[in-house]
Amino acid sequence: MSGNANPTGAYRPGRGMGMGRFGTGEKVKPASVYGMFARIYQHARQVWRAIALAVICVICVSLLEFIVPQLTRYTIDQVIPGKQYDKLIYIGAGVLGSALALGLLRYLSTSLMATIGQTVLYKFRNDLYRHMQNLDIAFFDRNRTGDLMSRVTNDVGILQQLISSSMMQLFTDFFTFTAIAVYMLWIDWRLTLLLLATFPLMIMTTRLFGKRMRSSFRKVQESVADVSDHLQNSLTGIRLIKSFTKEEYESERFSERTRINMDANIQVVRLRAAYEPIIDFLNFVGLAIVLVFGAWLAMRGDMSVGTIVAFIAYLRLLQNPIRHFSRIINSVQQSAAAYERIMEVMNTKADIVEKADAVVLPPVRGHIVFRDVDFVYSGDAKVLSGFNLELEAGRITALVGSSGSGKTTIAHLIPRFYDPKSGDITIDGHSLKDVKLESLREQIGIVSQDIVLFNGTIGENIRYGNANASDEEVIAAARAANADTFISAFPDGYETGIGERGVKLSGGQKQRISIARAILKNPRIIILDEATASLDSESEQHIQEALAVLLKGRTCLVIAHRLSTIQQADRIYVLEQGRILESGTHEELLRIQGRYSQLYELQFPQAEAGAGAG
Repeated sequence: MSGNANPTGAYRPGRGMGMGRFGTGEKVKPASVYGMFARIYQHARQVWRAIALAVICVICVSLLEFIVPQLTRYTIDQVIPGKQYDKLIYIGAGVLGSALALGLLRYLSTSLMATIGQTVLYKFRNDLYRHMQNLDIAFFDRNRTGDLMSRVTNDVGILQQLISSSMMQLFTDFFTFTAIAVYMLWIDWRLTLLLLATFPLMIMTTRLFGKRMRSSFRKVQESVADVSDHLQNSLTGIRLIKSFTKEEYESERFSERTRINMDANIQVVRLRAAYEPIIDFLNFVGLAIVLVFGAWLAMRGDMSVGTIVAFIAYLRLLQNPIRHFSRIINSVQQSAAAYERIMEVMNTKADIVEKADAVVLPPVRGHIVFRDVDFVYSGDAKVLSGFNLELEAGRITALVGSSGSGKTTIAHLIPRFYDPKSGDITIDGHSLKDVKLESLREQIGIVSQDIVLFNGTIGENIRYGNANASDEEVIAAARAANADTFISAFPDGYETGIGERGVKLSGGQKQRISIARAILKNPRIIILDEATASLDSESEQHIQEALAVLLKGRTCLVIAHRLSTIQQADRIYVLEQGRILESGTHEELLRIQGRYSQLYELQFPQAEAGAGAG
């Protein structure tokens, strides 16, 4: 990246890992479990018919749970003592019928909850991705790509288990627990109250372990994000790794990250291993109460044996929700930790926002003016200070200077990727802050040395500049960029797949496709940031000729280190440390024997020496 690259993009420990608003210092309030369920409901209510049907199934399941214990009680207290052989067939049919009905209802409820869960996940993931698309460039400078990918894929995916099955279990258990508790109180309130005395202990234990599990699950998910980030970096940079023979080094780095993930998972398992036996012990305390006190009541004649057996069966049904909840709490806390990470992104506000009264920028001539502009990347020294610059409409303006002089920063300020700290930038008299971003950026075409091509065909990548362009317009743009010849040489022509990031193309070919994409957009303002840096001399000459025709009547900003590419510019500005040292045409700057002349002499003697050596 020429000019001044934002240095905050490099990973530093703790960045993007919950430190306020992704490293900006602003505290983000942790998302609550209640907030998580409220947002799930907000998305789920759009499929309320499925929810209503699922709830009906849950109520029916809870009611059917009563049948088998009642059949057991009736068999022990009535059928066996009365030797009612004719009733046995009905008892068996009742048990089997209840089992079949329960199976059907559980199938329906599970299928419905899966549909609801997937619908919610679909909306969650799309909302998160859409919000990320609307955040400004500075947000992506501050955060690691792998971490953001993990939030969209892994963290949203974690919610699936909670929504699809755990919530179904929660609903079922809630109705079952309530109905059975009321019935048991009606059978014998003394025995039921003794039993329920163990439940406050279960709740306290759950709250104590829940907080620790949530913290541990967050560490697991952060370590997963770290692994994902390292994996993304290493796979995209595999050629660099192999060229420096760093395979073992990268394997060790990856191993260290996976070890942290392993340790975090072990900590979660240990908490779960301690929590579940405590809950099971409290459940056995309840069973002991029923056996001892129930037997005492039976021996006194206050309760039948069948009632005790039914009571024990209901006790198991009453304890099942507690057992389930002890397992569901893991899913809830894991989901809550994932939800926190998702909401950290959703609660992040873009620094670059449109005013409420922003207007649509009309078609521009391209007269751009910087007035007293100060700019600084977060936490770094000033890049521009009291900077003034004028780009005349319809003219080619070039910026040259040492690396870090602010050239690319200027290019990034024009489409409002960043806002200056102070001062103003106008286009045809319109302040950038007063116009709608879309209407501004659709009139600007950018060709950078950092070539971005998407996995697809050559034609699709060129058409990215104008989705409605015809095949003839795509071909014309490719010809203007001197790309049609090599494209036509491929067996599939414009339908040739380029691979991930254009891996199947040479650097010069990728650059010409990116230039064709900008040409197809037909913008009023064109920014060329080292646009011909990857081209050979012959291709560069063809490109310059094509651009000379294309740029007529348009405003063009050219950033270049190779001075041969800007000699025909209408005006050249020489920058150092964010200030303009000198300006003029190529010939004027050579005559004054200043900084431009020094840069020119440094380049062309080397070129001549290289040509002589060849």
